[in-house]
Amino acid sequence: MKSNGTLRIGIIGAGANTRLRHIPGFRAIDGVELTKVVNRSRASSEKVARAFGIAAVGDHWREVVDSAEVDAVMIGTWPCLHAEAGIAALEAGKHLLTEARMAMDLREAEAMLAAARRHPRLVAQIVPAPMSLDVDAAAHRLVTGGEVGEIREVSVVHTGGQYADPSAPLTWRQDREASGVNMLTLGIYHEMVLRWVSGDPEVVRADGAVFTPHRRDPETGRDKAVEIPESVSVLGRYPDGARLIYHFSAVEPGSPRNEIRVNGSRAGLRFDVAANRLFLAPAGGEEEEVTLPADERRGWRVEEDFVASIREGRPVSLTDFETGVRYMGFTQSVWDSLHRS
Repeated sequence: MKSNGTLRIGIIGAGANTRLRHIPGFRAIDGVELTKVVNRSRASSEKVARAFGIAAVGDHWREVVDSAEVDAVMIGTWPCLHAEAGIAALEAGKHLLTEARMAMDLREAEAMLAAARRHPRLVAQIVPAPMSLDVDAAAHRLVTGGEVGEIREVSVVHTGGQYADPSAPLTWRQDREASGVNMLTLGIYHEMVLRWVSGDPEVVRADGAVFTPHRRDPETGRDKAVEIPESVSVLGRYPDGARLIYHFSAVEPGSPRNEIRVNGSRAGLRFDVAANRLFLAPAGGEEEEVTLPADERRGWRVEEDFVASIREGRPVSLTDFETGVRYMGFTQSVWDSLHRS
């Protein structure tokens, strides 16, 4: 850091979420300076720099990692660069905040965790799944405090119609070269479940499908094979016997479905993700909305948490690399199940 205590942050990848959340979030913190940005092209880097008053731009991400004017690195790219650039940043002595999903696959995630463990004085944080931040504390309290009882089922449904049109162009989320084994919102929703339910499931079976095997790549104008499922379902079981039932689809026209349920022997917990509302239904009783105390509503404070961990030594909670490896391990298991004969 500078002699006056200013924390200097370099940005690798300034896409929509980085411009919407991360850059404004860092700029709002006293004593934080955005010193360098590298985006996909020099022109886009300069555009971001002008818009947000960032002093310098570069032509390659290594210019951020190697810069003496950078103390911490924020990676806002697709998963394809998270491991390579993230490990390089840690090896260069930089604190690291990387966008979710953690990596392309479990192997890369484990390599990132190993690098973080080699440098325990550096902060290594993943951007958390944001949808449940206001309800996580209440959901965790109800599940672990006994109100739900013995867990019988964990159910997730998230559907939409964004890939229903076969003429729609390829997105980076459908491109395995950009996204790896990450499928739809599987990993990000499983991360939320990990905050509520202790332990990891044992995946039993996964089934999925690609209905449009080729789509036009807007980058090249040519058709490209689609390998990432447009619909995937997972059945699993926890060591204590509780079942896991997940269904994700991007080919469901009409009203989307979006909820997480934890069904127990005493009550069922339901999170309406789109409405950001949590409900509890006692066995044999009526469902009622859970009142969320103000001090339990965490909200978005990713950049604030990252800076506090650097300055004050606070441990990373949302989301540490160990948790990232857990959800990447689950994602990898689903992928492997889909590709077993």
